[in-house]
Amino acid sequence: MTMRPDPTFHASPKLAMEAPAENFAYTLLLSPDFSKPDALAVIDVKPGSPTYSQIVHTVTMPNKGDEFHHFGWNACSSALSPLTGHAFIERRYLIIPGLRSSRIYIIDTKPDPTQAKIHKIIEPEEVFRKTGYSRPHTIHCGPDGVYVSTLGGGGKDGTNGPPGVFIMDCETFEVLGRWEIDRGPQTLHYDFWWNLPRDYMVSSEWALPPQFENGIVPEDLLANKYGHRLHFWDLRARRNVQTIDLGANHQMALEVRPAHDPVREYGFAGVVVDTTNLEGSIWTWWREGGKFHAEKTATIPPEPADKEKLPPLLQGFGAVPPLVTDIDLSMDDRFLYVSCWGTGEMRQYDVSDPRKPKLAGSVHTGGIVRRAPHPSGKTYAGGPQMVEISRDGRRVYWTNSLYSTWDDQFYPDGVPGVEVMANVGRNGGLELDKDYFVSFPDGYRAHQIRLEGGDCSTDSFCYPSV
Repeated sequence: MTMRPDPTFHASPKLAMEAPAENFAYTLLLSPDFSKPDALAVIDVKPGSPTYSQIVHTVTMPNKGDEFHHFGWNACSSALSPLTGHAFIERRYLIIPGLRSSRIYIIDTKPDPTQAKIHKIIEPEEVFRKTGYSRPHTIHCGPDGVYVSTLGGGGKDGTNGPPGVFIMDCETFEVLGRWEIDRGPQTLHYDFWWNLPRDYMVSSEWALPPQFENGIVPEDLLANKYGHRLHFWDLRARRNVQTIDLGANHQMALEVRPAHDPVREYGFAGVVVDTTNLEGSIWTWWREGGKFHAEKTATIPPEPADKEKLPPLLQGFGAVPPLVTDIDLSMDDRFLYVSCWGTGEMRQYDVSDPRKPKLAGSVHTGGIVRRAPHPSGKTYAGGPQMVEISRDGRRVYWTNSLYSTWDDQFYPDGVPGVEVMANVGRNGGLELDKDYFVSFPDGYRAHQIRLEGGDCSTDSFCYPSV
């Protein structure tokens, strides 16, 4: 608890963009064969520093087999909410769930990121007992607590009941219980986010644990059994008010990104693959006349490829699907970044008109067939995956692993963990920074990134930009 609001909390997106640049990045490391514990790497991202683009600290967990995937802060700009905020809490703790173990680690980043350490461990039994959920995934710091989405229900395989969202106390980290009062038709889960002043939340769908933990199930994919719906919720009532089906062929509606400025009642969702043509797609959703609407506003085609260059999973298709696995929106709501993990491309769309995205920039790193090298000359295996944007929108960071068993199916030669960064032109465009290339220790893959002081996929704002 502080006597003044945390200086990394900002009332509006514009004020967040004007804040000092990040000096450190936090990146999750996972051991795909569970031979060693997962870890959190702290990276120096300050240009001119003698340790720029290097790991300066590592927090290694005491357990094996957690499978780190997503993580987030205990508090952020949403704490400034005039109704239910915690204005005098500080952005201090990183909350890291083990997607496979359902264990949750609380990491204290004070007094300095280079001294980060484990503060608390929440064992899976507490999550099971208090929520009936398993496989915790997305973390969002809300004005009244920490919201955690899950991908599994109860039981050993996570299929005893639907997954959902639960709440943790943002100071004690006690698991409080389920968030939903009325989930309506929601039976799958993945990402979620909100517009706080407008009092609504949107969530998306991936799959149940048997459909992802041991790898993608081709029969289920071709039968369109993965998630393909968006759910809209009344935040205060904790009730599902509308569900939009994007069409069964639009498999795996994963990341959702609402506009940062709460005046704007729209956002974006990424769909991994269309089973009719292997395209990836971006969808725009908006509220009008008291109802939510969604339409496909951009498509990304597959790339034809020789059968012998493809992994067994794709040889029958003769092409590489883009596989849209992550998206992120700049703080000014101008540029949407789209990770095409299959084709090895990071795309930048100008979404000034949210229903007419325009391709503004593109760079390639890796790819199933393309295997584009980094401008440093170093090998980049895998493709662009988890993406994070600096608050000022001038730097875009990404890693290369999707999920351990899926990595093995799509990139059977391996996905050694790396992190890269591209600089953004003032009017758009991307250029890979040849001096920023982080190679992680052997045996580790790299996943989600968080930036010191906040970033474009954690903070929610209660006041409009002026």
